[in-house]
Amino acid sequence: MTDDTQTVRAGQAGRGRSRPRGMSLSSKLLWLTILFVMIAEVLIFVPSVANTRVRWLADRLNVAAAAAVVIDAVNDINLPRAIQDDALMATGTKAIVLRKDGASRLIAAADMPPVVTHQYDLSAVTPVGAIIDAFDTFLFGGDRVIRVYGPVADDPRMQIELVMADAPLRHAMLIYGRNVFLLSVAISVITASLMFFAINRLLFRPVRRVTANMQDFARDPENPANIIVPGPAVDELSAAEGHLAAMQTQLQQTLKEQRHLADLGLAVSKINHDMRNILTSAQLMSDRLATIDDPMVKRFAPKLLRTIDRAVSYSGEVLAYGKAREAQPRRRFINLPTLAREVRDIVSEETELDIQYVLDVDRDLEVEADSDQLFRVLYNLVRNAVQAFGADADDDALVRRITLSARRTGTVVEIRIADTGPGLPAKARENLFQPFRGSARAGGTGLGLAIARELVIAHGGSIALDETVTQGTAFRIELPDQPVPLDTFRARA
Repeated sequence: MTDDTQTVRAGQAGRGRSRPRGMSLSSKLLWLTILFVMIAEVLIFVPSVANTRVRWLADRLNVAAAAAVVIDAVNDINLPRAIQDDALMATGTKAIVLRKDGASRLIAAADMPPVVTHQYDLSAVTPVGAIIDAFDTFLFGGDRVIRVYGPVADDPRMQIELVMADAPLRHAMLIYGRNVFLLSVAISVITASLMFFAINRLLFRPVRRVTANMQDFARDPENPANIIVPGPAVDELSAAEGHLAAMQTQLQQTLKEQRHLADLGLAVSKINHDMRNILTSAQLMSDRLATIDDPMVKRFAPKLLRTIDRAVSYSGEVLAYGKAREAQPRRRFINLPTLAREVRDIVSEETELDIQYVLDVDRDLEVEADSDQLFRVLYNLVRNAVQAFGADADDDALVRRITLSARRTGTVVEIRIADTGPGLPAKARENLFQPFRGSARAGGTGLGLAIARELVIAHGGSIALDETVTQGTAFRIELPDQPVPLDTFRARA
C-alpha cells in the first residue's frame, strides 16, 4: 500500500468518526455577553447598594430632625405618650435624642429602651466604610439595634440621634438588591440578544457561508461553481473571501495542469513502447549504412548514428521524466566547443532560416558534466532561440544571431546563450521554467526550459534569465566541478 493510499484512507476514517459537538461559537458569545454584563452590573451594584443604605438612614434622620426641631421650640414641655408613639412610628425608631449646645434632650423613647449593638456616624462616612457596612447589614443584619446620629442640616450645631432596629433597613436593601438583579438580568438578556443577532448576521453567517463553501470545494475541487464569490462588503471577511477565491482558482488550475501532465505521461508511455522498436530498427540500418564506402555517407553517418543513439536514450528515459525524476548524470570532463558545434550542426539542419551562430568558447575549455544531458540543455535553449526567429521568417532585413559563449572561473564554468530575437513576453517571464505555462510562443509547451532547469540542477548548477540583455533573450548557466574526495585525490597523486 502506498503512502498516498494510506493518507486517503486515514482522511476518510477521520471524516467517518464524528467528534463530540460542543457549544457553537454564537452560543458562547451569547453567554459570555450575559456574563460580562452581569459582572458590569455587579461592579455598579456594590457602590449603589452602599449609597442606598446611607440615603435610607439619612432620610430617617431628616424626618426625626424635623420633628425634633418643632418639639424643641416648645421648651420644658413633656410630650404626651401618644405624641411620642406617633413620632417613633413616623421615623421607625426606638428613641430620638436631640443634642444642642452640649445638652441632650430625649424627644421620644419606647418604654423599654433596647441595648444598642452598633453605632454609625453619618457625618464621617467613607466610600469603603459604606460598602463594608452595607454588606455587614446584608449578611448579618435583621435582628440588631443600631444607633445612628448626624448633624441637622439647618443648624450644624444641632445633632440628631436615633436608636432603631436594622430589620427595616435590611428589608429595604434586599428589595433594592432584588430589583437591581432583575433589572441587570433584563439588560443582560436584551444586550446579549441584540449583540447576538447583530454579530450573527455580520460575522457568523459569512463564516458559515465560507465553511460550507470550503466543504463543497473539498468534495469537488474541479467544479468551477464551487469557487466562492466574495461579498460586496468591503471588510476583513470580504478580503478573506477574495483570498480564498484566488486560492481556489489557483488550485483548480494546478489540478488541471496535474491532470494534463498525467494524461501526457500516459500518452508518452504508450508512444514510448512503439518508438523504441522503431528507433532500434533505425539504429540497425544506420550501422549497416556506416559500412558503405561513400564519402558523403561517411560524412553524415557518424552524426546520424549519434542522433539515433540519443533518441534511443531519450526514449528509455522518458518514463523516468514522467515520474518527475531524471537519471543521475554520469559526469566526466568533456570538450565544450565540440559539444557546442554538434548542437549548432543539428539545429542548422532543422531550420531553413539564415541564422548566424557565434561560438565564443576557448577551444580547450572543458566542463565536467554528463555529455548527453548537457547536449539536451544546450539544444533546448538554442532551439527555443531558433523558434523565436520563426515569427519574422519573411523579414530578410532582420539580424538573426545566436551567440554561445563560455568561460571558466576557478571550478565553475559559466555558459551564456544569447539571441537577437524579440525577447520573452511578460507572461513567459512570470512563469519561467514552469511546464505548460512558461512558453514564449503560441502552441508551445514550455517543457524545454523546464527540462533544461532540471538537468542543470541535477549537476549542482543554476540557470537563470540574464536581465542585463537590452535586446533579445539570454540565459546564463553555471556548472561547478564535482568536489574530489580526499582518497581519490591521494590515489591520483
